[in-house]
Amino acid sequence: MITIKNSNQIEKLRASSRIVVDALDLVASRIQPGVSTLELDQAIGEFIQSKGARPAFLGFKGYPANSCISIDEQVVHGIPGNRCLKEGEIVSIDIGVERDGFYGDAARTFAVGSVDQEKLDLIRVTREALLKGIEQARVGNRLYDISAAIQEVVEQAGFSVVRDLVGHGIGEEMHEPPQIPNYGKRGTGPRLKAGMTFAIEPMVNMGTWKVHTLADQWTVVTDDNKPSAHFEHDVVITDGEPDILTI
Repeated sequence: MITIKNSNQIEKLRASSRIVVDALDLVASRIQPGVSTLELDQAIGEFIQSKGARPAFLGFKGYPANSCISIDEQVVHGIPGNRCLKEGEIVSIDIGVERDGFYGDAARTFAVGSVDQEKLDLIRVTREALLKGIEQARVGNRLYDISAAIQEVVEQAGFSVVRDLVGHGIGEEMHEPPQIPNYGKRGTGPRLKAGMTFAIEPMVNMGTWKVHTLADQWTVVTDDNKPSAHFEHDVVITDGEPDILTI
């Protein structure tokens, strides 16, 4: 069942989402060759706690860090550690926050120093796909209108959408119904209604869409070891334009 949020609940979601945005902005200024993913994660955790909130990922199903930091062929759920960023890599950072009983969750992919054009294109297309998906998040549309819009942008650019991982509803739980795949058929799925709140998150691979999970039981990587990008926004369905909470 997809829950409908009232205005008070949406404002609590907005407050948690604001902390996520500010944390992403903070870490963006620190991304450079030589910095370790653990350093970035510690800065994220300290910032979230300074805002009277809790890093939502820490301890979630046993996850050991404040954030997910995934480099190049790592799609999502990369565990921060001693690995240092290198010139030419791309890194996606996914942050979750819980405050006052409500969650915020967003991700961005960044270039580390100077990267090649194909990686820049991957980042650009993934961001564009997210925004095109959000455009479909309107009253009266169907859920998979969002999915189809994302898929169209990605595949027209010659990339592929990960099919094993999905976006989700968000609210008093970090992962609420419905699941939101990044591929689908227009005109299908539940009808969208005002007050629905979604975390929409295309994960886009340069090569095959196929992925697998490493022995750490968290890190998801591409089967062909080609790079992947990830962007995520929290969105409220309204009677007008979609309300993006994580900008």
